[in-house]
Amino acid sequence: MTRTNDFETAADEWGRYDGTGAGVKFSPEARVHYTYSNAEDLLDNLEDLAEMLQHHEESQRPRLDILDDYYEGQNTSIAQGRRRKETHLADHRPTHAFAEYVSQFIQGYMVGVPIQVQHTEDAANEIIRDLNEQNDADAHNAELILDLSVYGRAYELLFRRQDDVVRFVRLDPLQTFVIYDDTVERKPIAGVRYFRRGYKQDQDERYQVEVYTDQNTHYFEASDMQSRNLMSVRDEPHYFDGVPVIEYENNRFRQGDYEKVLSLIDLYDAAEADTANYMTDLNDAMLKIKGNVELSAEEARKMKESNILFLKTEMAADGKEGSADADYIYKQYDVSGVEAYKNRIADDIHKFTNTPNMNDENFAGNASGVAMVYKLFGLEQKRVTKERLFKRSMKERYRLVNNLLSTGREGSFDVDELDIVFTPNLPKNLKDELETFAKLGGQLSNRTKLELLSFIDDPSEEEERLEEETEAKRLPYEFPTDNPQDEQQDPPPVEGETDGR
Repeated sequence: MTRTNDFETAADEWGRYDGTGAGVKFSPEARVHYTYSNAEDLLDNLEDLAEMLQHHEESQRPRLDILDDYYEGQNTSIAQGRRRKETHLADHRPTHAFAEYVSQFIQGYMVGVPIQVQHTEDAANEIIRDLNEQNDADAHNAELILDLSVYGRAYELLFRRQDDVVRFVRLDPLQTFVIYDDTVERKPIAGVRYFRRGYKQDQDERYQVEVYTDQNTHYFEASDMQSRNLMSVRDEPHYFDGVPVIEYENNRFRQGDYEKVLSLIDLYDAAEADTANYMTDLNDAMLKIKGNVELSAEEARKMKESNILFLKTEMAADGKEGSADADYIYKQYDVSGVEAYKNRIADDIHKFTNTPNMNDENFAGNASGVAMVYKLFGLEQKRVTKERLFKRSMKERYRLVNNLLSTGREGSFDVDELDIVFTPNLPKNLKDELETFAKLGGQLSNRTKLELLSFIDDPSEEEERLEEETEAKRLPYEFPTDNPQDEQQDPPPVEGETDGR
């Protein structure tokens, strides 16, 4: 029997928050790869394809939804269950965008300086440059890096428009997955994209399913993801000679950059919630009155509303006036201990995500270059892995484009000769670099000096202005004249000279 199902289907339990402080838990099924023998067998057994769709909807998408919630600041655990035993107490639930900070920092660090794609041949460079300009490749690559950081995976689709322009676009990881063969090489045999048509919840629920193989795009419709009833709509060829849905992986485990610290983010949210609740409850602290006081409940209520307390004591048995005392009862707050606890959690979040804490006093702007490198050493190790995997998928992008162009005889290039260069987006200490360079006897061209200045937009234009000013200083001064004909007349002869006759 040739067809295989090498993905597990016992994905039944995934949790958000169980009230014990354990934080977010994901099913082991949430990050598995889908495998099958080949695309032909898969299309002949649509029930297996429907099973994968249901598995992705029920077992993989919940994890992606939660990671997306944390990135948007809608932290899941702090919103679950009751936090206060008494309903009259404050119940603040603040959320903190640590996830967004981590992902955006890594995105800026990796692609804040755009990725450079170059080829050894000029003709190939022109093809790649036009392709990247038509698709705004810099913004596209940045979006893929962000998806990798959030979800641990990213997807792009290649297609050709009716005007013969090759496009590549981002696909939503919540609606996309790739199926690989069951060999050790794990080659892609199909890319799947599915989405619910319409936007109103009360509409008839219909799903569109697109299956991209190495030669064709197959379109299906389904009433839902549980019925496993896929109806074929149409097939279209695409001529990429490969699966045009490309998966990018953040690491071997397809984990997001903040996925491992979700429990720490939950702890920080809880600590801030307790602090906010304490400050609110303090304003509503219980008033304690001690002594013999002639005060009814109605009088006490009116005094509280007026924010005034007037105590009239009863006379004691010996004829002396009684005593009375009033103060508030509230929970004592260990300011230093609580703040140290929250700082420790925040430091752990930064440490385990390898992102620097910009509020750290030791992370100063006057730190030396060597100190900055050591602070970013952990992130550098992560960057190496992310770049290696990203380059592999990018080369697959250009390989498919080259296949299409070769088919149409529009030019081709050797993909192995592509040079993909990442440049970390680091702050530069130009002052120290220039001082060291000058001490070593180095010299810079005028163009390089102008390029170092932030207020010079076009160094070449500035050089032209300098040349014009220099040339103007070299020209002799000409006196102006009121008679235009004087400029065409020969100068008068000097005394003692002849005209040659």
